[in-house]
Amino acid sequence: MPLFDHPEFDHHRQVLFGCDPESGLKAIIAIHDTTLGPALGGLRIYPYASEEEALTDVLRLSRGMSYKSAMANLPLGGGKAVIIADPRTEKTPALLRAMGRLVDSLGGRYITAEDSGSSEADMQVIAAETAHVGGLRRASGESGDPSPFTAWGVFCALKSAVRHGLGRRDLDGLRVAIQGVGHVGAHLAHHLHAAGARLVLTDVNREALTHLAEELGAEAVAPEAIFDADVDLFAPCALGAALTESVVDRLKAKVVCGAANNQLAAPGVAERLMAREILYTPDYVANAGGVIEIAWQRREDYDRAAVMAHIEGIGATLDELFERASREGRSPATIADAMARERFGRR
Repeated sequence: MPLFDHPEFDHHRQVLFGCDPESGLKAIIAIHDTTLGPALGGLRIYPYASEEEALTDVLRLSRGMSYKSAMANLPLGGGKAVIIADPRTEKTPALLRAMGRLVDSLGGRYITAEDSGSSEADMQVIAAETAHVGGLRRASGESGDPSPFTAWGVFCALKSAVRHGLGRRDLDGLRVAIQGVGHVGAHLAHHLHAAGARLVLTDVNREALTHLAEELGAEAVAPEAIFDADVDLFAPCALGAALTESVVDRLKAKVVCGAANNQLAAPGVAERLMAREILYTPDYVANAGGVIEIAWQRREDYDRAAVMAHIEGIGATLDELFERASREGRSPATIADAMARERFGRR
């Protein structure tokens, strides 16, 4: 499929295909917008079934990063990178170094960071080839992993969503289903448990799921059963496109708020959620905590308290967004897109 006719192409500033035969690198970097600053976005390593599937993912994800940075009040644009490979068997130092050289060839227009299939250790390898990388361990020895910050941002977003969607100001006894308990989902589960929520968890990693459920006294269910859980809030924290129209029809939750990117499988799903009176929390607003942390890591005046205050501002942003959505009778997803475009000057 030609790039400019691709359904996910949104006037992206640049799309770069990179190949390195010696390491086996096959990668795509998409820069969506740089109006507010250089494009920041993670590196996803995944065994895509086709080049077209990889292109679809990187175009969608990079667009989401532009909107995420704008809504998080960051001086950054949006980009993303993908490597077509199995991170468990094909990820090598040579592959990562080749990726670093590809990132460096863009001269700072794109800044990479960890994402699904890549890690903080991988970013250290990439950093040997380029300075345009975030999420690195600081000189103090503190981890650069953005996952805890992403989870805290989702927790702040969730509290706003619960106020607007359920009329509650506390989480004690709140029933929450979390789909995916990897790095971010597990951190979110701990925050919710500490706040008194009752949890239903699922993950494709059965061992990790069982361990976390036992630790938190939560119910563990099979992946497909999570959509039918009798809960107040559904938190998608796995890969994207979890919310299809058929899934929405099964949900018992009245609020959706999670960490996954691109949760809506199609634009019409937002309207289906509205029709069922389920409050949807736009994913790129809720999950911006990690990007905020990475952006602050690149500043000379890094201050942990300032970072946390910035992340906690996600709640205030959502208060404004939900109130506007209610006032205008439109989906929060539509309002979030409009607010983001207003901030980086696109119609």
